Amino acid sequence: MDFTEIIGLLAGTCVTISVIPQILKVWKTKKVREISLRTFSILTFGIFVWIVYGVLKKDFPIIITNSISLFLNLIMVYFLLYYEKEK
Repeated sequence: MDFTEIIGLLAGTCVTISVIPQILKVWKTKKVREISLRTFSILTFGIFVWIVYGVLKKDFPIIITNSISLFLNLIMVYFLLYYEKEK
């Protein structure tokens, strides 16, 4: 693994884990009123496009970190849809 891949993994890891506190807060409180579904939907789509880009470029740091990020953001979108429905 070269230096640029390490930097890519570090950057991707920071972006990926940034959503975890929000997921945990929603999971504990079951409150999503202040969170934008539109924002998380656009973000999730953007992450999907990054994965496609990573596959096309054969860039494993982009593929790996964005795949994990996609999974986490899909959890958040699910929570937004599920807990909004419970109102």
